[in-house]
Amino acid sequence: MAPLPTTAPHAAAELARLAAEIAHHNARYHTDDAPEISDADYDALVRRNAAIEAAFPHLVRADSPSLKVGAAPAGHLAKVAHARPMMSLDNGFADEDIADFDARVRRFLSLGSDETIALTAEPKIDGLSCSLRYEKGKLVQALTRGDGAIGEDVTANVRTIADIPATLAGTPPAIFEIRGEVYMAKGDFATLNARLLAEAEEPNKARQFANPRNAAAGSLRQKDADVTATRPLRFLAHGWGEASIIPGETQLDVMHAIDAWGLPVSKMLVRVDSVADALTHYRMIEAERADLPFDIDGVVYKIDRLDWQERLGAVSRAPRWAIAHKFPAERAQTILRAIDIQVGRTGKLTPVARLEPVTVGGVVVTNATLHNADEIARLNVWPGDRIVLQRAGDVIPQIVENLSRDDRRGAWPFPDHCAECGSLAVREEGEVDIRCTGGLICPAQRVERLRHFASRAALDIEGLGMTQIEDFFNDRLIHTPADIFKLTETQLLERKKDGRVWAAKLIAAIDAKRTPPLDRFLFALGIRHVGAITARDLARRWTSWAGIADLVTRMTAQRAAMTPALGESQDKFLARVGKALAAIAETPQVGPEVTLALTDFFAEPHNAQVVDDLLAQLTPTDIILTTRDSAVSGKTLVFTGNLESLSRDEAKAQAEALGARVAGSVSSKTDLIIAGPGAGSKLKKAAELGIKVIDEASWQAIVAGL
Repeated sequence: MAPLPTTAPHAAAELARLAAEIAHHNARYHTDDAPEISDADYDALVRRNAAIEAAFPHLVRADSPSLKVGAAPAGHLAKVAHARPMMSLDNGFADEDIADFDARVRRFLSLGSDETIALTAEPKIDGLSCSLRYEKGKLVQALTRGDGAIGEDVTANVRTIADIPATLAGTPPAIFEIRGEVYMAKGDFATLNARLLAEAEEPNKARQFANPRNAAAGSLRQKDADVTATRPLRFLAHGWGEASIIPGETQLDVMHAIDAWGLPVSKMLVRVDSVADALTHYRMIEAERADLPFDIDGVVYKIDRLDWQERLGAVSRAPRWAIAHKFPAERAQTILRAIDIQVGRTGKLTPVARLEPVTVGGVVVTNATLHNADEIARLNVWPGDRIVLQRAGDVIPQIVENLSRDDRRGAWPFPDHCAECGSLAVREEGEVDIRCTGGLICPAQRVERLRHFASRAALDIEGLGMTQIEDFFNDRLIHTPADIFKLTETQLLERKKDGRVWAAKLIAAIDAKRTPPLDRFLFALGIRHVGAITARDLARRWTSWAGIADLVTRMTAQRAAMTPALGESQDKFLARVGKALAAIAETPQVGPEVTLALTDFFAEPHNAQVVDDLLAQLTPTDIILTTRDSAVSGKTLVFTGNLESLSRDEAKAQAEALGARVAGSVSSKTDLIIAGPGAGSKLKKAAELGIKVIDEASWQAIVAGL
């Protein structure tokens, strides 16, 4: 992992980038069933996000990946709220991670090292999560996981899966939700791809699924259940959700009950009495992995006692009583034929290795990620080299070793201009990625900018998702954000003759966003370093678009008036300019990086034109700050640790509404600290300074006026 940021502005900027990048890959994996990066690369992004948040807890964003599960449901299936959230699992990648999990459980439960903690262990199947709701033994509803809170209704599709009975055997509880994975066996996957190829009128255009997981997800989420019925889907249960009665006191007991009711349960599910036994079972499953009829990517351990599960509870997105022990990547050798540079939707220049085809883990691999320029230099790879690559159930593997390394020849020359628009490609201070500076003029970035503009965190235009935006862009219906507001029902009906209701709803959804809140409008513009929280801070300080425009004008004039001192480097000059602009901005948490990005954005004539065009179509509403007298009015507060009933952003909004100020660090000016589980050094400093500390429940009492 690259070194972590050392300053709050750099950390905030990277957290914003990571949130956007992880959200994009979540949507590609969970919603589009078309992942673009490997599981290992995705896990690395999540781990880096967590590491930065741990180092800078006051910068945890409202849209942090650590607070989310999966991705929002797609538009073509009905959305239904889960009775109980479908959570994700924390991951472990080494034996030490499992030992740490055991130690955390013991600390939380106040157990000694000699006390037995029984675990269940079972394969982590690589499928699509699904919750089956049975009432009086009858299947009444099936939902995908979605974003954990809201899933997609796939009841009709699930009824076509032979593994899933319409009526449970025996005498199950009145209400019981069985949760598990819908998957496709390896042999069935190969047969399906062969059938799709044989049925295609043009073989070279036949749809071929990349792997069994994609095939299962795409098949289950079909609009037409008749299509699902033709696909060989299977189901394996691994847990439960809402239940009127729990038929057992342990995880294993309940899974045996589910098995007796007629739902498949893994034959490799066992109970073990120690971490050593759990790891032994992990090694056994790993050894048999290649011979299993379905893909797995690890082993899941769960605390067996249900009363202990209840006491352990959960954090924002994962239970404390379970962990997934992921398998290491599989490896192979091949020849690097070429290095291509792809310009991503956020402007990131990503090097992709084109390989001599090689089979890894049962999949023929022709491409691999090289991450960035630093990784190319570290590996010292050039076309023609023999390399080692790894894959762990992934889509695009990564190169881990160069067997032809020759440091004398120097590093492969990474491009300094964007291949899509010709704009300069630069690496900002403290970052590893090289990005195109073309912004809204770069063809590679336009679709992502449009998607961001319409996304839930920005203008939140219902029904205008990634697929629609890509289609409209490719058909030249929209080119800039303003074009969204120029769409007509007539244009939409030309694309979908029987879509009058759809067209009317989409136009109504667009029209409903013609007066967006100022902070959402600012965030929707996609200005570098201006995330949702920074946009909110700016909007609250300047309250209106006129105020923001005046601020930009004054900052731009100040920047133009400043010139480098004799012998001053460009970096030092920009640091001085940024500091001066931040002083003009007079906005807490808005530092030099953000102010430089604001002036850079509006200095680009094309960006300014995009904003002017937008303002002809919509009017951002002013921010009206309302506060009420409270026990914390005029006081400075610090939130620390893991808040469990609300996000850090929500807590800050609550405090500000009560007339308080929220700080990111503890000092002699701090009046009160609200501490959740995991609070560390800030509590120690609070004790040294004699500052009052309360828990989350006490804070909610203050909010309620009690």
